[in-house]
Amino acid sequence: MKKNDIFLIGIILMIAVVSFIIINATKQDGDKVVIKVDGKFYKELPLNVDTTLVIETANGGTNTLVIENGHADVIDATCPDKICVDQKHIENNGETIICLPNKVLIEVQSGNENPIDSIAN
Repeated sequence: MKKNDIFLIGIILMIAVVSFIIINATKQDGDKVVIKVDGKFYKELPLNVDTTLVIETANGGTNTLVIENGHADVIDATCPDKICVDQKHIENNGETIICLPNKVLIEVQSGNENPIDSIAN
């Protein structure tokens, strides 16, 4: 390896570490979970109240959502692949769990969200 190669690798690693720190430092805890089924609003639940909800879809499928200790997790689903069950729990603003076969979207949102995103400004 040449001196310039080592310098380039060092710069790339430094950028990666700084990016990781910035992303983790700016994470914002969510206040609520918004559930949509087939693109339509289904239900909104607070993250600070422990709850178990069975989400029923139009095609007869179900997803079981558990909110516990400030985070949400899908613990059971009737979909064939169960990818939504294998996803980690969500608790930060903007995190989602999606079940494509049942057309379920579960998203954590913050109560003080600006409806206009930064790209539109």
